[in-house]
Amino acid sequence: MNKPIFVTQPSLAPLEEYAKLLEDAWASGILTHNGPLMRRLERELAAYLGCPDLVCLANGTCAMQLSIRALDLTGEIITTPFTFIATANIISWERCRPVFVDIEAGSWNMDPEKIEAAITPRTSAILPVHVFSAPCNIDRIQAIAKHHALKVIYDAAHALAVNYHGKSVLNCGDISCVSFHATKLFNTAEGGGCVSLDPGLNARVRRLRFFGFDENKEIVDEGMNAKMTEVHAALGLANLRYLDQVRANRRRKYHQYVEQLKEAGFVKFQQFNPEEYNYSYMPVLLDSEARMLRVLGNLAAKQITPRRYFHPCLNTLKHFAPNCSLPVSESVAARILCLPLYDSLVEDEIDRVCKCVRNA
Repeated sequence: MNKPIFVTQPSLAPLEEYAKLLEDAWASGILTHNGPLMRRLERELAAYLGCPDLVCLANGTCAMQLSIRALDLTGEIITTPFTFIATANIISWERCRPVFVDIEAGSWNMDPEKIEAAITPRTSAILPVHVFSAPCNIDRIQAIAKHHALKVIYDAAHALAVNYHGKSVLNCGDISCVSFHATKLFNTAEGGGCVSLDPGLNARVRRLRFFGFDENKEIVDEGMNAKMTEVHAALGLANLRYLDQVRANRRRKYHQYVEQLKEAGFVKFQQFNPEEYNYSYMPVLLDSEARMLRVLGNLAAKQITPRRYFHPCLNTLKHFAPNCSLPVSESVAARILCLPLYDSLVEDEIDRVCKCVRNA
């Protein structure tokens, strides 16, 4: 009997390499509070990504929350409804109001031509998402933000190791927020980070992640506990050594899917620049929700578990009322599936998945 295939599995360095790093933590007796492994991960990740600085945090949701706090945002924040619930929830959690605008039909990113119509005197920021790692139209978004004196926070949860115009996509906007969750291309089991070109913002995020303490242990801000532990940082350091290999492996498997599904007349793929993508997900868009549900049923019958990223469309949820109709987002959210894609997925398993899709 074939073993179950899940939508994702974490990419993990050899256990002995992780254990060796943990020995350093055991020897030091430091497991959190700005520990040496966490500081080392910040340095090595920033260097790998081509960023001047990176602030490690407990998770990607904390990264967005502390970014909103660090920028002192109030009022309305314009964002996309085609994203994970955390993007909009954290705006509400910080007592701001998410204002949704529709997405582009090809890239599935926020449509910049819809932003200005959503701006009001209460708007303080734009929070776009680099969906499945495909960069937004950053040039247009930044121009709009500058013209209206708005801040920009990029939800780059998917977009680690992605360049835009030859430089890290994380260097764009006021702050970019990234996730190191177990499902991501690079993981620390749980974790995340903020990147800003403003040293003052990076310093404030560091204070906010540790209850508002500054480097002299003086309480100078309203903070919270959003620190990354040494246990998580050690896993990140071990996994970072294999990130190039993991990314190349996922890219090869992505193209194996495309080769097997491109002739199916009912499957479409996300549009992106191949040089600006990290291939961390395998999203496919079916021609109807009915077809998508048949694919889902075919896969379930073979013990294969895809995921409906992102469904439902957030503008349809009651707690974000008043709701507005966003037809492109709602159509894509109803018809999309992310198929299994991860480092240990083998070619025969991809063949099994593609057969189930084609049979729909």
